[in-house]
Amino acid sequence: MTDQANHRRKLALIGNGMAGINALEQLLKLTNSFDIAVYGEEPYPNYNRIQLSYVLEGSKTIDEIVLNDRKWYEDNGIELHTGTKVVRIDTEAKRLYTSDGDSAAYDVLIIATGSRPFVLPVPGAHLAGVVGFRDIADCSAMIEASKRARQAAVIGGGLLGLEAAKGLVQLGMETTVVHLMDTLMERQLDRAAAGMLKAELERQGIRFRMETKTTELFGDGEVAGLRFEDGTELAAQLVVMAAGIVPNAEWARASGIEVGRGIVVDDYMRTSAPDVYAVGECCEHRGVCYGLVAPLFEQGAVLAKHLAGAPTEPYAGSSVSTKLKISGVDVFSAGEYEETADHRVLRRQDEWRGVYKKVLLRGNRIVGAVLYGDATDAPQLTKLIREGAEMTEERYGQLFGEGEGCRGGTDKGIAAVQGMADDEIVCGCNGVTKGAIIRVIREDGLTTVDAIKARTGATRSCGGCKPVVEQLLQLVLGDGFREQDAPKQGICGCTSHDREEIVAAIREKRLTSVREVMAVMDWRNPEGCSKCRPAVNYYLGLIWPAEHEDERDSRFVNERLHANIQKDGTFSVIPRMYGGVTSPEQLRTIADVADKYSVKMVKVTGGQRIDLLGVEKKDLPAIWEELGLPSGYGYAKALRTVKTCVGSRFCRFGTQDSIEMGIRLEKKFERLWMPAKFKMAVNGCPRNCAESGTKDRGRHLFEDGRGADGSDQARRPVRHDDKNGLRHDV
Repeated sequence: MTDQANHRRKLALIGNGMAGINALEQLLKLTNSFDIAVYGEEPYPNYNRIQLSYVLEGSKTIDEIVLNDRKWYEDNGIELHTGTKVVRIDTEAKRLYTSDGDSAAYDVLIIATGSRPFVLPVPGAHLAGVVGFRDIADCSAMIEASKRARQAAVIGGGLLGLEAAKGLVQLGMETTVVHLMDTLMERQLDRAAAGMLKAELERQGIRFRMETKTTELFGDGEVAGLRFEDGTELAAQLVVMAAGIVPNAEWARASGIEVGRGIVVDDYMRTSAPDVYAVGECCEHRGVCYGLVAPLFEQGAVLAKHLAGAPTEPYAGSSVSTKLKISGVDVFSAGEYEETADHRVLRRQDEWRGVYKKVLLRGNRIVGAVLYGDATDAPQLTKLIREGAEMTEERYGQLFGEGEGCRGGTDKGIAAVQGMADDEIVCGCNGVTKGAIIRVIREDGLTTVDAIKARTGATRSCGGCKPVVEQLLQLVLGDGFREQDAPKQGICGCTSHDREEIVAAIREKRLTSVREVMAVMDWRNPEGCSKCRPAVNYYLGLIWPAEHEDERDSRFVNERLHANIQKDGTFSVIPRMYGGVTSPEQLRTIADVADKYSVKMVKVTGGQRIDLLGVEKKDLPAIWEELGLPSGYGYAKALRTVKTCVGSRFCRFGTQDSIEMGIRLEKKFERLWMPAKFKMAVNGCPRNCAESGTKDRGRHLFEDGRGADGSDQARRPVRHDDKNGLRHDV
């Protein structure tokens, strides 16, 4: 026992992030011969930085992205120092020094300090309100800024910038991505896929300034905007720097360790200093600094075996593939992605479904691929590219055969995983194979993704392999997996309750406020988030339209402003016109408002209303005040319009007064929240001018005083009603 203790070595890890802790996890599986101390600059245990965008948008809490809680460190005998920055190491004395004046000896040192955002070297870059997007502190600063600021700019159109922009839009900010290049994600996507992605993100409310160089950030103490090379400006009270990363290596250079762009390491992750190693984004291997999770974990696996004295192949670099979900869109690229003259290109593009696939061949060898919208074939293509496989008729049929293009097609996905070899990697981040996942499903009786994650590590890091793991579960367990075994999801990370449970509780317990729902149902985050608060407020309005306490701040931006945001960031204003009837006075008012505020377009809608398009957000309060008309709710899950024909008032074939009924119906049901947008119509003659049979609810009035109902957009048969519509209590 004493001999064993005397042989234990002191291992210090500088950096408490994903790369370093993963290396420790793999080392602990091989040996218990080290006394380990971990030094992390942040006050948190190891968490999943890849999922910071979920925290920003409010769908996950900080606790939910923690990968190793403090108990894990205790259980493994690891001495954890959070909130501690290492500022210098003495490689000869084998001692490290922290910013608070402490020092500690080591026998083996691992540096895994990661990277920091690249800050543009422009005037104003250090103004208040300018942040990166690399850690929880950045995320918290962005959330706080969204409470007081209206406009945000994200510098950089790569993955990190787009994820930040998505979160800021969901926080209600007008967000513009400023990108130097002419396409998004130019290091992963070709022009076609990048163009489709940009169009989709614009539909989600993100604005773009492409081919734009920022020369200055301006403001008096706090950032107020950006100035560009062409002399134009953009107002912004929050600026996110997401134009790249810089390895955290300066202090290593000051300590005498060789540093290029990052800390230079060999094929066993050794630095130029004895017994000092480096892994992750802070290091440079064969001239390359990696920023994706899978290569960093591959480095950690080699390092762990080397330190444990286990046989290992040297690290020879990583074949990088990128499988991501950006704002709900699956994106994948691997190998070469931009075609040249010596490539043969196999391509399929379906803009209606939002699906794009490109495979590049050199000769007949598969050397690269880009997928957009449907990444079902990503595991197969990754393997084929890694192996340098030849294209065959069978492979072509699998990749481009019938049924290709269906977004998230389950049958196609099952067929794809069925054809995977057992040794094929499913989770590139943690090296988990198809065979390993199949084995724990069959032998250990696992039935959920979470159980597989806990046992194997698959889906634990970036989460990109989750669809494949679900398909493997369905392959083994059959069709019952989704109904019986899929884990129940809460409406967001603040609660484990789904929609049905929340609605049932509101009804049964007669809950009438958002705060009451969250308290009674034991919300994890008692304040809720930007996802659940609007949802709960909507459920309350749907169930108790007269009694509930409406939280205006919990409504989505369209509902708060009574206008519908458009792809260019302007808004559409639709006043209500009961039964499609207006007056000269109303029309004059609308015309005056349109002129005064330079409305881009005035359009008659299909629901017999007038739509003012291209309205600036700042003008909305004044426009509504000057119109003096109620909102037509052209943005909400509510009654939109009751379309009418002129009926017996003017029509030669009129049977009853359809206009009066339409007005009464619209006044009866306006402002009533519904499960979806709801449109009605009333016909007062046999010619069906109001098209009542194609609406969600329609009335057709006959000459003999009877009426007929049509509903659900003509999917149900029209039925007669014995009562005259005008006498009917609507």
